[in-house]
Amino acid sequence: MKPRKDAIENSTWENLDITEDEVDQISRRNDRKFTAFKKRIKDSDQFKLEGNVFDNATYAALYKLVQEGHLSALGGPISSGKEAIVFEAYGAEGREVAVKIYLINSSAFRQMKEYLTGDPRFSGIGSDKKDIVIAWTRKEFANLSRAMSAGVRVPEPIAVKRNVLVMELIGTENNIAKKLQTVNLENPDVAYQIIKDFMRKLHLSGLVHGDLSEYNILVHEGEICIIDIGQAVTHQHPNASKYLLRDCKNISKFFHRMGVETSTESLYKFIIQS
Repeated sequence: MKPRKDAIENSTWENLDITEDEVDQISRRNDRKFTAFKKRIKDSDQFKLEGNVFDNATYAALYKLVQEGHLSALGGPISSGKEAIVFEAYGAEGREVAVKIYLINSSAFRQMKEYLTGDPRFSGIGSDKKDIVIAWTRKEFANLSRAMSAGVRVPEPIAVKRNVLVMELIGTENNIAKKLQTVNLENPDVAYQIIKDFMRKLHLSGLVHGDLSEYNILVHEGEICIIDIGQAVTHQHPNASKYLLRDCKNISKFFHRMGVETSTESLYKFIIQS
């Protein structure tokens, strides 16, 4: 049964508190175990190029995630951008996971605020960089949870702590999933139908991705997965329709090049139909 539109638009969203918690306290006090943990990461060769990622509070967030059993080992980076770096890691019971660390001093925090402003979950967000990045990280966790519940294939969200998000690794340590733009699709029509269905399910859940393109869709062993959902906004956001139209333009343009019969208008109409 499809959710009623009015129920979606008036639903109660997750409480995304961004106030100071134990992580901030750990980062300020002298804890010998924490200091040893921090030194072990800091001295590792594979993290030297990413040293600007790890401030004291980020070390503390990782430390808490280890203590809580969400992480057991941190590996090297598998992707990086102006907002975040994603690392391979091992989680509970040796499960391979991805750890996304958002940069507190990200040059993109102004763009982040554009997506936060107008979202009812962040009505009181200010202009502090730390608050914006922490809110964004928790927003991605909440968006992943909502998308997954709606039947959209996204990485399973596992845990969030400050600016650190632990989620399912799509693929394996030795065979990371590839982005759609690098894959030779055997059947573009089928791939388009799957993505089209995901976009509609996401919209029915009350969200618009806001930055969907072939660059944030993964393909692994024939399975399609939507990623980078931190910027997804609710229907109440003043730019929700504009973002959805842009998503439709990006997707239809890509698949049109693959020989699929589609258009921005037809995709948009399919997604918003009741």
